[in-house]
Amino acid sequence: MSQFWNFFNLGLNQILSWQTTEHILFLIVVMAVFNFSDWVRLLWLVTLFTVGHLVAIGLSMYDVIMVQGGLIYFLIPLIVFVAALFSLFTAGKNPRNGKIQVFYFISLFLGIIYGLGFASRFEAHTTSSSGKFIPLLEYGLGVEAGQIIVVLIVLILTFIIQTIFRFSKRDWALVISSIVIGFTIPLLLENKFW
Repeated sequence: MSQFWNFFNLGLNQILSWQTTEHILFLIVVMAVFNFSDWVRLLWLVTLFTVGHLVAIGLSMYDVIMVQGGLIYFLIPLIVFVAALFSLFTAGKNPRNGKIQVFYFISLFLGIIYGLGFASRFEAHTTSSSGKFIPLLEYGLGVEAGQIIVVLIVLILTFIIQTIFRFSKRDWALVISSIVIGFTIPLLLENKFW
């Protein structure tokens, strides 16, 4: 049971730490256009990230995929930047008309890139006696729980701010997307790999 909590906490801390600011920014930009009634779509969104994350870690641990670290740490803020731009230019449009599919794809792709970046650190936590598959699933449950916590906090804050300041969903998406773009530009410049 202690092994479960070790890997679960590893996944939980992977999402809730300040080292994964880009992923939290991604969740914030996506949450700006949704509300509590969209909980099924949001659950799919975070689950796709987790699936991509776990598949990439698994493939990397078995040396199926290897990617240069510098490229990964550039791609992460780039993907968040693209998601924020997409949200900025589609603000006010109905999320049911194809917008959510784009966010699904971006979430899956971001999960894959994060998984490739985290694979070596995850592998350092596994031992030959513990195997790799079960700890990976335990870690994935922690990642999923961490994302759900972030989603709930962001949805509650969004509801409160939109209620108090009377932001329309479109205006809120514009503000949040602009803020996220402002945060990701320095990250892109800091992590350029060329």
